Amino acid sequence: MSPFPARPAPGDQPVLVAGGISDSHTWNLVYLQLLLEEHGHRVVNLGPCVPEDLLIAEALAHRPALIVVSSVNGHGYHDGMRTVTRLREHPGLAAVPAVIGGKLGIAGPCGADEVAALRAAGYDAVFDDSAESVAAFRRMLGTLPQRALV
Repeated sequence: MSPFPARPAPGDQPVLVAGGISDSHTWNLVYLQLLLEEHGHRVVNLGPCVPEDLLIAEALAHRPALIVVSSVNGHGYHDGMRTVTRLREHPGLAAVPAVIGGKLGIAGPCGADEVAALRAAGYDAVFDDSAESVAAFRRMLGTLPQRALV
């Protein structure tokens, strides 16, 4: 018997949802959880104000299919850069898909340069709070393996 937990089968891996370290909002995280569950995914919702060390520990423990970082307070760009940099520094998390979305800038949506910087830092996708981004996020969810129904 291996001392390590068995690797989850595709579709059994949860989606990890977290608020940025400075973002105390929760309804966005509840909405994301419900949306993900409607798309057949198991969700581990870490809540608001998630420190990078906690996100890393939970990601290593759960081996998620996707990490979703959400922001409502407008500091998503800065919080998100720090978060993804820390995630990608960890060898066990370098290949785990990660996305960020919501209100990423206090002056409005991030521009192309900020989106490119978030992508270059390690996010696989960046979504603002527009209807078009919500639709794109939903399409992306359709590409993830879904949980097997029992």
